[in-house]
Amino acid sequence: MNDIAQQFAATQKASLENLQTVAAKYFSGIEQLTALNLGTARATFEDGAANIRSLLSVKDVPGLVALQQSLAKPAVEKAVAYSRGVYDAVSQQANELAQLFEGHASEMNKNVSSAIDKALKNAPAGSEVAVSAVKSAMSAANTAFDQMNKAARQVTEFAEANVAAANAATVKLVNKAA
Repeated sequence: MNDIAQQFAATQKASLENLQTVAAKYFSGIEQLTALNLGTARATFEDGAANIRSLLSVKDVPGLVALQQSLAKPAVEKAVAYSRGVYDAVSQQANELAQLFEGHASEMNKNVSSAIDKALKNAPAGSEVAVSAVKSAMSAANTAFDQMNKAARQVTEFAEANVAAANAATVKLVNKAA
């Protein structure tokens, strides 16, 4: 029984360490997004001031049209760069957290399997059906977990491809219009 208590304590300690790692990664992601947002806000303010100065220097309608055209392309490019930065930061955090959870789930699975194997070795005679059911349930749970991970990776790859295509199409459209 002492062995089970030690395993439980070790599992709890590992879970606490993983929780601390998740919290650190979460705050790291918040720092990245905050830095990106502050940089973007600063650049937007500076660009806005420069645009107002340019607007005040316009003398006629053709000059206004030319100014609008010259300001549109950089604005769209900056918006695309910002969205790309947000997407990169969020997807990086999601990938890191997914790897962490996969590692933790794998380790927990090993610990649970080991504990079940030890418990089943001490099972009374005639409990082979129950032992088989427990092993079958563990196998089904592992298969389901693997399938969910595979599906999540496919969705992520699909989303990344769509974001890249949308960004490329936006830049192409702006370049064509200019």
